[in-house]
Amino acid sequence: MTGMLFSALTFAAVLGSGVAAGLFFIFSNTIMASFARLPAAQGIAAMQSINVTIINPLFMTVFMGMVALSLALGAKAIIGWTEAGSAWLLAGGVAYLLGCFLVTMVFNVPLNDALAAVDPASAEGAALWTRYLQEWLPWNHVRTVACLVSLASFAMAFARAA
Repeated sequence: MTGMLFSALTFAAVLGSGVAAGLFFIFSNTIMASFARLPAAQGIAAMQSINVTIINPLFMTVFMGMVALSLALGAKAIIGWTEAGSAWLLAGGVAYLLGCFLVTMVFNVPLNDALAAVDPASAEGAALWTRYLQEWLPWNHVRTVACLVSLASFAMAFARAA
């Protein structure tokens, strides 16, 4: 039963990290480039709307659920280090926790909070928008790559344990 439980949790981690990777990829590849093409006030307003809308039960379940899965599967990997796929489990968990969750909390969220506090039509807003695009996007690239590494690692762990 324990083996089936951890297989199911690992599969859930594959799916969750894949959803997160896709979300961050579309921001890196399309959404932020589109917003950067808009006048600053429109780009700011659009991003402010996304930052409010994204805090919803489905997104938070995936985002925070992956934190719980990463911790649980990382602990499983350490405790059962000699089992097949343990190194992959640990790599997947660390990639998500450091490259996605920590980066989000330390870099992206503070930038989002600063953007939420400005009037999109103000000079202060326009100046912040320029800085926001320069700083937010590279950290989003980090999240994208980290989630892809997490996805690949959890997939390898799942394949090794099967």
